[in-house]
Amino acid sequence: MNMQETRRAARQRRRRRGLMVGTASGLVVTGLLVCLVMTMQPDREEDAARPAATAVANSHRGLPPASPGGKPATASPPARSVAPSADAGTPTSAGATSPTASPATSAAPSSASPQKAAATPSLAGRIRPGTVYQGVATAYEAGVGDGACSYGPSDDMMIAAMNTTDYETSQACGAHVLVRGANGASVTVRITNECPLPCAPGQLDLSEQAFAELAPVATGRIAVTWSLLSPETAGTISIRYKTGSSPYWCGIQALGHRNPLARLEVGTSGGWRRLDRTEYNYFLSPDGSGCGGAIRITDIYGERLTIDGIALRPEVVQPTRVQFARH
Repeated sequence: MNMQETRRAARQRRRRRGLMVGTASGLVVTGLLVCLVMTMQPDREEDAARPAATAVANSHRGLPPASPGGKPATASPPARSVAPSADAGTPTSAGATSPTASPATSAAPSSASPQKAAATPSLAGRIRPGTVYQGVATAYEAGVGDGACSYGPSDDMMIAAMNTTDYETSQACGAHVLVRGANGASVTVRITNECPLPCAPGQLDLSEQAFAELAPVATGRIAVTWSLLSPETAGTISIRYKTGSSPYWCGIQALGHRNPLARLEVGTSGGWRRLDRTEYNYFLSPDGSGCGGAIRITDIYGERLTIDGIALRPEVVQPTRVQFARH
């Protein structure tokens, strides 16, 4: 081989080697690019998804977590403390603001003068101390003075029947009420009976003897105002078991209480048990619990008196040594 052919062969080997190196380099670069693309692709998906996830998270910010049942939770309004209104039957709505409202305070009762404590509205019911009611007075023939309160004959005919609304399932029984006529005359009566419809709220049906203290009985109907009293003089309270009472069923009645009764409870092995009041003014223990045991009575002012030693003797009026304080 001459010199010229030798040089040509060398040039061809270098050209092939360059092509191979270039091809290999191209393949390497291409592989790197493919890897880079594969590596970067998930990051772009995450970046694309991130704004949407952030928007959803922000839309629920401030909400409590979902409930276990899977229902989405809803935001609750901020809690507000509400002071009770003067009328227990008309609670103040949450969020309502009174321009004259003042922070509620809790005053401890005075042990030196418990009689001065204000009446508890929830115990007083419809007829409340310190309230003057407007209505009309009518008259009826009271006979011996017995009535729906089941007290029996009355020694004092200064009595009245309370309209059904204010009678309030016999809670008015035994209440002492001062009644005033438009002419300035007044009389104090004790509630012993119920005046059914058409007696209207505020109406009192007085015995003829009591009505005569205000106006001639022939007048028949007069406008009056009346209010609850806690009389100055009163004897002690008595207890009576209803006919048919036994260790297995009993009805219990309190008589001669100065202030209206709010509750009657009986002592049981598990503590005090409150009895339901009937329209005929007995408290019933239908399953025998407490029949013949200790009795606790509470008046509308919240004073409690515990009575022991009352035998289970139906229809016998048994006196006690206790009486509610005067207000």
